[in-house]
Amino acid sequence: MTFDSSLLHTFVCVHQAGGFTRAAEQLHLTQSAVSHQIRRLEEIVGRPLLHRTTRRLSLTADGEDFLRLAQRILKAQDALAQHFRSSPIEGTVRFGLPEGFLSESLPRLLRQFSRSCPSVRLEVSVGLTQDLPAMLRDRELDLAVLVSPAGTGQGQLLRRVPMVWAGAEDFVWSGTLPLAYSPPPCVCRHIAVDSLNAAGIAWHGAFSSPSLQDMRSVALSGLAVTAFTQDNLRPGMTTLGVKHGLPPLPELDYTLVLSDSEQEHPSPAVAELGRLVSAFARTP
Repeated sequence: MTFDSSLLHTFVCVHQAGGFTRAAEQLHLTQSAVSHQIRRLEEIVGRPLLHRTTRRLSLTADGEDFLRLAQRILKAQDALAQHFRSSPIEGTVRFGLPEGFLSESLPRLLRQFSRSCPSVRLEVSVGLTQDLPAMLRDRELDLAVLVSPAGTGQGQLLRRVPMVWAGAEDFVWSGTLPLAYSPPPCVCRHIAVDSLNAAGIAWHGAFSSPSLQDMRSVALSGLAVTAFTQDNLRPGMTTLGVKHGLPPLPELDYTLVLSDSEQEHPSPAVAELGRLVSAFARTP
């Protein structure tokens, strides 16, 4: 037993409209055509689906069951068509972001973008925090998430996160402070070094790597302290501060910035990706 989706749609429409006449108007059919489709449906089912009187139209018990299943089928068909509908958005989008930003939800964001814009080629660059502005200026990127001290950046603010000194829970030091940082250019390195120098705290470079994961590993090992945003803390780390002899650190802003060529009139693909980045950044 198979059902033409047009018959299912007519049946649901008759129920929602409360009669054949209004359903016919909504479906742009004649009333006789609608009546014929309902009769055909009842012939296929082998049971009456509607009670018909001169004043009222109602569902039979079988009709109520059929309505529920028909609505479910039509909803699934709509979802299937929407999923595989060709997108009018085409082209290439080059997107840059710092390591660690949206790290847990980035795969879902990229998957959602690829589904909504299947004809767009997306090129993603994960870079050091101060590489990305240069790539935007040189038009190597169409949009990027940039990092800057709170209140100093441009673009759409996505998040504002405190910076912390991070170390192992049993970290102690004597003499100069062992510091782990990423090589220049890096916003966190620049802020950490300037803060220590301004406070007159002697330090030495104990570890250098462009990898955020390496910074976490070194902080957990107790070899050195590092400075990054609070959301990068992991179990086994502790925050160090004034009581440990370290200076306070500022908050950092994550902002979404478009390239000069995209700012006034962003392409549909860039606009869609920007919308998704903004939505995902607001999600805890």
